[in-house]
Amino acid sequence: MRVPVLAYHAVNIAGNDYASNDPLAFAADLRLIHELGLRIVPLQWVVEQVVGSGNRDLEGCVALTCDDGSNFDFNDLDHPIHGPQRSLYNCLLDFEAEFGVDAQPDLHLTCFVIASPEAREHIDRGCLAGRGWMSEAWWKDAQRSGLIGIENHSWDHNHPAVKLPGLEGMQRGSFLEVDSLPRARAEIAAATDYINERIAPSRTQIFCYPFSHVPEYLRAEYFPRFADEHGMLAAMGDGAVPVTLDSDRWNLPRYICGWHWKTPEALRDILAG
Repeated sequence: MRVPVLAYHAVNIAGNDYASNDPLAFAADLRLIHELGLRIVPLQWVVEQVVGSGNRDLEGCVALTCDDGSNFDFNDLDHPIHGPQRSLYNCLLDFEAEFGVDAQPDLHLTCFVIASPEAREHIDRGCLAGRGWMSEAWWKDAQRSGLIGIENHSWDHNHPAVKLPGLEGMQRGSFLEVDSLPRARAEIAAATDYINERIAPSRTQIFCYPFSHVPEYLRAEYFPRFADEHGMLAAMGDGAVPVTLDSDRWNLPRYICGWHWKTPEALRDILAG
């Protein structure tokens, strides 16, 4: 098994071309993946294969993810500078309308969301347009759609835009600060509980490290030892290699749009490899 996991940030909208607009890149990439004869599958299947609870043929497969959980993941919105934007969810529907639902029968996108309403409000005001674009109102509808899974991107991302004190004096701006049991519980277990309440009866089972920062305490200690409280099966980092059966379940690799590839040709090279 060698499954590339691709990551997008739907809030990355600095223009209206592939290099400057993650939703536009996402729509183009769906077609490229299909053109290459690859199969899009849920990230959950890849994780289950790694941890030994699944037994599927994942040869020639790709999994899709997006981070932060903005409304751009699910709702079409008018960007104040760059105009109307198609959501990632509607890009999936557009693909199905163009090619038919049988073209990619397992089509799916995993959305990693930030749990804390206060943190999302701070990030919306500090980094977006302050229009309430980091809401949770769409989570349950997205989960019910069958095309999107809602997963755990921590309590507050330990984001520098969050103007609240960090636990135990934790400095904002780096997830490497999550290096103790109290901090881990506050950032991961609390997020699990909050997200599960909003998407019930579904449950979050996959974590994604904010900033792609992988604290050694979380990878080697908290995640393996405290599964009963955090509920996670695996955690996603970056790494820019495909997921294999030998991958570390607590630091599964991804390729990130705009970082590991910036053009369709570069993604084609990744997928061809």
